[in-house]
Amino acid sequence: MAVWTERAMEHDARTELAAVLQLVAAGRLRCGDKTKRPSAATLRALGEVLTGSDFYEGEAVRAFAWPLLLQAGGLAELSGGRLELTARGRKALAAPAHETIRHLWRRWLSHGVLDEFSRIEAVKGQRAANVLSAAGPRRKAVGAALAECCTPGEWMAVDELFKAMRTAGHDPYLVRSERALWTLYLEDAQYGSLGYDGHHDWPVLQGRYTLCVLFEYAATLGLVDVQYIDPDGARDDFRHMWGADWLQRLSRYDGLLAIRLNPLGAYATRRTDAYRPGPEPAAGARSPVRVLPNFDIVALDGLAPAEALLLDAFAIRSTDRVWTLSTASLLKALHAGRGLEELRRFLAETSTGEELPQTVTALLADAASRAEKVRDLGTCHLLECMDEAQAVMIAKDRRAGALCSRIGPRHLMVAPGDLPAVRAALLKLGCVLPART
Repeated sequence: MAVWTERAMEHDARTELAAVLQLVAAGRLRCGDKTKRPSAATLRALGEVLTGSDFYEGEAVRAFAWPLLLQAGGLAELSGGRLELTARGRKALAAPAHETIRHLWRRWLSHGVLDEFSRIEAVKGQRAANVLSAAGPRRKAVGAALAECCTPGEWMAVDELFKAMRTAGHDPYLVRSERALWTLYLEDAQYGSLGYDGHHDWPVLQGRYTLCVLFEYAATLGLVDVQYIDPDGARDDFRHMWGADWLQRLSRYDGLLAIRLNPLGAYATRRTDAYRPGPEPAAGARSPVRVLPNFDIVALDGLAPAEALLLDAFAIRSTDRVWTLSTASLLKALHAGRGLEELRRFLAETSTGEELPQTVTALLADAASRAEKVRDLGTCHLLECMDEAQAVMIAKDRRAGALCSRIGPRHLMVAPGDLPAVRAALLKLGCVLPART
C-alpha cells in the first residue's frame, strides 16, 4: 500500500511568503523574460527556503508556483530576467501575510501568467492553434468550486470534489471545440488522440487541470491542507488509453488524494469575513534574538531562512548567528527600497529584551532621519520657452505663475496634475501648449 502524507499548509504558506519575498528583495530569483517561468537555479534557491521541503523530492511544485504567483499579484516584476519587488511587493514585506495571500489568490484566478494545463506535459498538442480554451474561465471555475463545494475544516476526496463540480456546473472545459480534442494526444498524434471515445473523460482533462490548480497554487498559498501519495501509479483512469502503457502517471499532481479548506482558505475564498488562524504547529514558535548595545544581533537558536534573509538586508553577517547593524548597512537597505519598519517589527517580535538598547534605537532614528532629508515627489513636466522674456512673463502671470516654477532662464517646471490649468492660462496669454498625442 502506498504511504500517504498529510500536510497542513496554512502556516507553512505564511512563512514561505516571507521567505520568497526576501529572496526577491535580495535579487536571487530569475525567470524567463517570455515564459515568466522560474529558472533551474531559482527552483533550487526556493527549495532551500520552503518549509519542510517541496511535496515531492526532485519535483518542483511549490517552488515553481511562488514566482508566478508574485508576478500575477503585482508583487514582483521582471527586469533583465531578474525578479524585483514592486512598490506593492515592498509593502507586502511588512503587511499581514493573510491579506497578501488573499490578494494573490484572487489575482491568480483572473491574471494567472500561464495556462496551468501546460504543466500536464504528457498531453501533447497543446501548442497548436485554437485548441485550448481560455485559461481564465477554467481557473475561475476551480476557484468557484473551492469556495462553494468544500466545507471549511472537513476533508474532501478529490474524486468527490470532481462529482460536486459537475453537479454544480463548475466545468473547467479544456478545449475550444469537440474537434480540437483530436489535436491532443498521448505519445502518437494518430493512435493516441484524445478525440477517441473514453479518452477525454472528465477526470482525464478537467480533473487533471483541477488537480494542478489546487495542488500547485491553492495549496502553495496555504488555502487547503492536502493528503497525497507518490504520483506514480496513483490513478488508473488513463490506463485504457493508447500510449499510456509507458506512463507511470499522467501528471505530477496525480498523487493528490484529498483537500481540506482551512481558515486561511475560508478567508481567501470569502467564506468568512475575517481571518481567524488555526492553531500554530508546535515547532512554529519563532527563534529568539538578542539585540546588544554594541549593535550586534545574536540569533540564539538560529533563524528561519526568511528571517536570516531579512537581517542580511539590514545588517552585516559576521557568523552564522550574529549580525551587526551600522549606519552604512541601514542606508544600503534604505537605498535598495527596504523600510526600517520591517526591521523594527522583526526585532520587536523576536527580541528577548523588553526594549531595544538605546544605542540601537538612536541608530535606527538617525538612519530614518537621513532617509527623509531628500524626498521623491514624482515626475513633473519641463516646459521650455522661446526666450527668457517669455519665461519671465509666464512666471509673473497671476494664473500660470502660481502653478509653475522657474528652474532656469528659459525653463518652467509643472506638476502633472496642474498641466491642464497651465495650458488654459497660457492660452489666455496668447501662447499655445499643444496637447501630447
